[in-house]
Amino acid sequence: MVKVIASSVRKGNVLDVDGKLYVVLTAQNFHPGKGTPVTQVDMRRISDGVKVSERYRTTEQVERAFVEDREHTFLYEDAEGFHFMNPESYDQLVMSVDDIGDLKAYLQEGMAVMLSIHEGIAIAIDLPRHVILEITETEPVVKGQTASSSYKPALLSNGVRTSVPPHIQAGTRVVIATEDGSYVERAKD
Repeated sequence: MVKVIASSVRKGNVLDVDGKLYVVLTAQNFHPGKGTPVTQVDMRRISDGVKVSERYRTTEQVERAFVEDREHTFLYEDAEGFHFMNPESYDQLVMSVDDIGDLKAYLQEGMAVMLSIHEGIAIAIDLPRHVILEITETEPVVKGQTASSSYKPALLSNGVRTSVPPHIQAGTRVVIATEDGSYVERAKD
């Protein structure tokens, strides 16, 4: 365990609070005109998934757990969970559906991801920033609709809905941001 000041806590860090491990979901620093600056930290307890919100003075010490970030390859999903393999040692780790959350829609077989590992247990996942997916259905092009700011709804091959420019049609492969599921550009393949 390492003691750090609360203002240096970031999303994805793992904190030890009263002997329990928490993964940081969001961390914001507030500097009011009067009074003490504070850091608002939203966390999820790793053991049972309970979400907690804490406020610390920005100079207060918090305990950061030692977490190792290692690249793993996503293999498959089954009733047990999501299976990942370390490409160097061929060791396999399993993460539950609750630990992966909404990111499961963007996992693809063979995808390289970063897993945060604490004492041999995978506790957090970091996906690549962009994935390439195919548009399965969208509205047809309306002639004369050339305004660059107008987007139309589309359904991706992973079942997620997003908005795409009017010239994109069903069957087109596009680059999607994994952070928020937004359209980035047409895939260059």
